[in-house]
Amino acid sequence: MTSILKTLRSHLAIQVILDSLFPPQCAGCQRGGAVLCSSCIAQIKPLASARCYYCCSLLDPGGLCPSCYYQPLRMNGLRATSLHTDPLRLCIHALKYAGNIRLAEPLGALLARTYTAYKMQADIIIPVPLHSERERHRGYNQAHLLAKACAAQIRLPLHDAIMKRVRATPPQVGLTATERKRNVFGAFSCTEPLATETLSGRKILLVDDVCTTGATLEACAAPLLAAGALSVWGLVLARPSEKDFFEAT
Repeated sequence: MTSILKTLRSHLAIQVILDSLFPPQCAGCQRGGAVLCSSCIAQIKPLASARCYYCCSLLDPGGLCPSCYYQPLRMNGLRATSLHTDPLRLCIHALKYAGNIRLAEPLGALLARTYTAYKMQADIIIPVPLHSERERHRGYNQAHLLAKACAAQIRLPLHDAIMKRVRATPPQVGLTATERKRNVFGAFSCTEPLATETLSGRKILLVDDVCTTGATLEACAAPLLAAGALSVWGLVLARPSEKDFFEAT
């Protein structure tokens, strides 16, 4: 953890130097002045109402949710800010892969806005953990940065030591829904006795950047519920567009 914090501080120090030489550009439109401009924020629209109340998946023409019909969520539900389309897609990519960690603040504010808009209720926020090797390689966990910014906005405690990723898994990109579920099965566990003491009877909010099929969030929810959590809801920035959703299922 100490080495990760040092790497994160190094990222921030380098960013300050770069900002003094080159003014920040919006990750969505590349205009100067802000890491995420007001124009791009305005383009990040809430999800249409024709999505499942529980999992935010697309409904079929009859108003039914195929995902919940065939594989209902074990966690209590999921909420998302918007679709995984530009400019939000570009911002998530810049945060996750290009080291633009300052995007966590405006994106975390969007998560907080979503939490409030849906009138969600939680006692604790937990970010979806990365495996230690991947976090060392990247230098940070983007879900933790988003959860930290969101927690500050909605004034909820953030707990990032309760759950850990105990097994390194290949990226979920390109896998089918069944393959994704198998890929992350048993990949997360809770840290005892801290977990039982903290989670018992509590409402948990799991935070991540993107949810495609829900496999990762479900794999995280399982040990939290087993440790005594009263409920587990997911909160993410993006759900797939119709085209991306059907390609992943």
